[in-house]
Amino acid sequence: MADTIHPAAIEHLPPFITAPGQTDYLFNGVIIFLIVVVLVIGNLYFQLHAVPERMAHRTSKVQMEIVAVLALISLFTHNHLFWIAGLLLAFVHIPDFSTPLYSIADSLAKLSGRPTVDEEIDNPGPIEHREPAPLPEPEVRTDTHGGGI
Repeated sequence: MADTIHPAAIEHLPPFITAPGQTDYLFNGVIIFLIVVVLVIGNLYFQLHAVPERMAHRTSKVQMEIVAVLALISLFTHNHLFWIAGLLLAFVHIPDFSTPLYSIADSLAKLSGRPTVDEEIDNPGPIEHREPAPLPEPEVRTDTHGGGI
């Protein structure tokens, strides 16, 4: 009885139509294909999403962190404006203003006799009032040749 074909069916059935109770290989193949495609597209999406962070690794630490936060915000909110902002920020080289300013501040602290930033970190005690270091006396040159002007 299982071998009888329905009278409305055609005589030559395609190979992907299986008998009742048999394994459907086409269905299993399509499921595996779809799972692989979803994983590959998801991987490509995350690789593309991480482009600004990879580009920002060549910049300063603060800039890299800002780009990473923008990328995370765009990932969770699906707002692509944050991703574009992170990408543009990764392209722009922001100059380092803090290092020269810290150097100037340390030089002024040394001139005034105050502890520098490094000394305050090494000795975190109460800041005592220090008198500024005395300036060296200017040299008085005497003419030893005996000649006058």
